[in-house]
Amino acid sequence: MDTIKEQLVQAVTLSLNQAHFKFSEPVVINYPKVSSHGDYTTNVAMIVAKKTGQTPMAVADRLTLQLKKTDFVKSGKATVEAVAPGFINFKLSPEFISELALAILAQTRPYGQNQTGQGKKIQIEFISANPTGPLTIGNARGGFFGDVLGNAYKACGYKVVKEYYVNDAGKQIESLGHSVLKDELAVYKGDYIDDLHNKLKGAGDEANYVGRLAAQEILNDLLKKTIEEKMKIKFDVWFSEYDELRQTNKAAMMIDYLKNKKLIYQKDGAWWFKSSDHGDVRDRVLVKTNGETTYLAQDFAYLQNKFTERKFDKVIYVWGADHHGDVAGLLNAAKVLGHEGKAEVILLQFVRLLKDGKEVRMSKRKGNYIKMSDLIDVVGHDVARFMFLMYAPSSHIDFDLNVAQEKSEKNPVYYLQYAFARISSLLSQPEVGKVKSIKQIKLDHRSALSLAAALFKWPEILEEAAANNRVQLLPTYALDLANKFHHFYDQCRVINNGEANPGWVALIRLTHKVLLEVINVIGVEAPAKM
Repeated sequence: MDTIKEQLVQAVTLSLNQAHFKFSEPVVINYPKVSSHGDYTTNVAMIVAKKTGQTPMAVADRLTLQLKKTDFVKSGKATVEAVAPGFINFKLSPEFISELALAILAQTRPYGQNQTGQGKKIQIEFISANPTGPLTIGNARGGFFGDVLGNAYKACGYKVVKEYYVNDAGKQIESLGHSVLKDELAVYKGDYIDDLHNKLKGAGDEANYVGRLAAQEILNDLLKKTIEEKMKIKFDVWFSEYDELRQTNKAAMMIDYLKNKKLIYQKDGAWWFKSSDHGDVRDRVLVKTNGETTYLAQDFAYLQNKFTERKFDKVIYVWGADHHGDVAGLLNAAKVLGHEGKAEVILLQFVRLLKDGKEVRMSKRKGNYIKMSDLIDVVGHDVARFMFLMYAPSSHIDFDLNVAQEKSEKNPVYYLQYAFARISSLLSQPEVGKVKSIKQIKLDHRSALSLAAALFKWPEILEEAAANNRVQLLPTYALDLANKFHHFYDQCRVINNGEANPGWVALIRLTHKVLLEVINVIGVEAPAKM
């Protein structure tokens, strides 16, 4: 079943042709910011007007006449109207809303899931914090984002692999070893370093070896426990740089390959990648003068592993914004290896904790970090996950502890879960249970029509979240559904004089169905009661 947006795109495209407007760009359908303007809108008339020299309203009026002849409008699914300064608005009819609500409710498969991905293999690498210390809130932001992005892609028909790249080799592991040995080259501090120092006393004094042992301890005892038990994230692959790239000599073999292809050159005793040949502001060092390879050298080998060995169709890296300077090098590496356009980097901005409007720290232990496990202990998994997801990747997160600890509608997670619990309570009422087969309904109250129209948007929101990495759309949509349900509940009596209204029963069953799917993709609990 095509989404309503897809049907409208087809109708507008046909009308552009019928009105003899040349328009080669994709037709974009949006949601009006004001509910009185309808359910869907397009600014295509304004774009056409700029190219033809006509006024936007003249183009909009002409297109509206053609739209009224299309099957979508002519069949009574919606009304169409041209409004200043040149928008074309669509309002779904009560009859179509009622008919579609019943049709969706009758579906046995999950509503919203689709096969857009056609089984293509996509790998999402996220968190990938160095195994040199506990998971901080900054590192953890990518955890919730990557996890839900993977869920969205999976619901859109992709074969998704969620992966953690374990950076367990190189300079930082040597520094970790020195820190655990507590010698003059120690860098890392904290209670966990003291614990590792005592635990690994018999491991000798070779920093790299001690560092690798310590990294494994940190990975198992600090990182995996936080990620799997507290953040409730399940990675499909934990990819060890040391085991997969260093021990197998793949990084060294990649350097030889790049030399043979003349993609790198030697200068001042180091080997450089010709990244500036591909639009970068500078060339990038792959092998330092001391023979040590850089992160980018490992990225080359890792890319080869992803595309050539494991044959992913697309790979996504979720990084912190502090890595913005590394993006061009990585994407150019993918390009010269023959995978241009198949690698994507999403940068996430930083996180602050606020209490009473002021930035706070949660840990008084030694070490300059705030642990994700501490935050979840204070506010709970669902609140942490949901509130992190509410922000676009390009936005800094100001995580308000006051709001997070509220047990009221001020807390977005409480508000959402209270709506779901209220729906579940209604569905458990015996009067509702008596309503078995519903053949026909008439949704005629404004709040009911508004809720139903919002429910129809779920497939569109899901596709948009995955296609454009806009995970923040999911919690925003969930809250909009919760808000519209609360309004409906307050204004329409589902049970009156001991009998349930079949139309309202159908609507709350559909709301339960859709909201449960949204909540499952987000990855928080759907409580039956609160």
